[in-house]
Amino acid sequence: MPVTDQVRHAGPRLPDLTGLPVPAYVYDLAEVRAAHAALTGALPARTGLYYSLKANPHPALLRALRACGARAEVCSTGELLAAVDVGWPAGELLYTGPGKSDEELRHALEHGVRHFSVDSAYALAQLDRAAGRTGTAVRCLLRINDDRPAPGQGLAMTGVASPFGVDTSAVLARPAEFGDRAHARIGGLHLYMGTNLGSAEDLLAQFARSLATARRVSAALAEHGVRAGVWDLGGGFPAPFAAAGERAGLSGLRGPLEELLDSAAPGWRTGSPDVCFESGRYLVGTAGTLVTRVLDTKRSHGRDVVVLQSGIHHLGGMSGLRRLPPLVPHLLTPDRPGSPALTEAMVTGPLCTPLDTWAQRAALPAVRPGDLVAVPNTGAYGLYASLVAFLGHALPAEIVFDSADPGRAPEVSRLTLARVPEPVSVPSPVPVPQSERQDLPMDERFTAVLLPFLKFHTEAPLEPESDLRGLGLDSMQAIELLFAIEDAYGISLPDEAMNDTTFATAGNLWKEVSAALTGQPGAAAPGTGAA
Repeated sequence: MPVTDQVRHAGPRLPDLTGLPVPAYVYDLAEVRAAHAALTGALPARTGLYYSLKANPHPALLRALRACGARAEVCSTGELLAAVDVGWPAGELLYTGPGKSDEELRHALEHGVRHFSVDSAYALAQLDRAAGRTGTAVRCLLRINDDRPAPGQGLAMTGVASPFGVDTSAVLARPAEFGDRAHARIGGLHLYMGTNLGSAEDLLAQFARSLATARRVSAALAEHGVRAGVWDLGGGFPAPFAAAGERAGLSGLRGPLEELLDSAAPGWRTGSPDVCFESGRYLVGTAGTLVTRVLDTKRSHGRDVVVLQSGIHHLGGMSGLRRLPPLVPHLLTPDRPGSPALTEAMVTGPLCTPLDTWAQRAALPAVRPGDLVAVPNTGAYGLYASLVAFLGHALPAEIVFDSADPGRAPEVSRLTLARVPEPVSVPSPVPVPQSERQDLPMDERFTAVLLPFLKFHTEAPLEPESDLRGLGLDSMQAIELLFAIEDAYGISLPDEAMNDTTFATAGNLWKEVSAALTGQPGAAAPGTGAA
């Protein structure tokens, strides 16, 4: 009997798996299209929708979503390349993430990315510096961490201490910190408050709060010449995960949300602001099913134990860290009449760790080694959120089919991990003894860069012993000054030199600049704290 006829309560319909590899993630493109149609139909017209690649970057799913008209939101070099590979222009991507290295930014800029989300004043300055070095100009969404969490969140991302975004109160208190830079400017706001909200009512409450915050922040920034013309309201659209269930009905969302937008952003219907949303799990979560095999069953200390070929290396790696609820598979092999059900079975994977446990007390039908089982609704945060490198097991195959096109052959592929040589950087210069140091004289360019940061400076000449703190240099300006010096001289000052002693006097700061220019170590002694 084909496995297609054996599925019971396992989410989207599966193709005939005869001859196909197991374990495997099975994705239905028809369900992806249906989810996209359902979500765009539930959202106001003239708004945009980003797909968050972190949910599932499989190229077949990306192609389907791009064909549906979805935009792409990425947060890594790998996701950037995956999006570009299926045809999204790099200039249309939104590059997010609470921390980005200089190398990541350089790579993104060189590939044509021009739209970023930034999470702090430092991140804005860092992006400006990177864009300047590549001779480009970029637009940014300023991500906001609101002062209160939204109710009903599956995972709080705002209203708590978080790497995501700038606190609303901080932006309102110091809006000038987010003014235009030479190469990076704030063009909008990013207000993703939480994930997997439970109902349309919860979503509306979140969006109402986000819109109110967006108005306050936009007004504060406008006083400093910043026009927040894009409002990314995030998402949080719910979908079941690793359990039977359907996509949430969002039919009651569109009308009330349009009323909220009309009140908070009257120009939104003509693109002022341009309103957009994001989703990952809603668009692909119900399109995926993990099919795996029972390896062993036994009794241990009075309990049934079921060992599967898949564990936290295939699904729910975070559940091994107690971050997700128990995962209970569904039997695909036909029931055996008269066989006793398992009422409190421990369901585990094959890994050599007690953390490889999906469920401690699961109710299952009678299973035997060789039986096929399935975990539905695993199209999002399944394989790509698991511990795939742990213990070196093979990754599950990925099978893509289209239930709306039965004649189309399934597409089968498998990810593999490979070790490749890593280029070694050029060794650092041999340190020069302090006795042999020869500092360059403080030049006019240094003085010209430094003076705009000294608000209390008079007409008196700037001397090496000039007290920078006394002349008005504060800690926030010290960071901006650092970037200005590095850009002016094309150098990079070492992190260990960024301390109170370095920024105490003009002479101390010049010693570090001189050292970088001559390839010698700096002379400033460590201070009591960072500048």
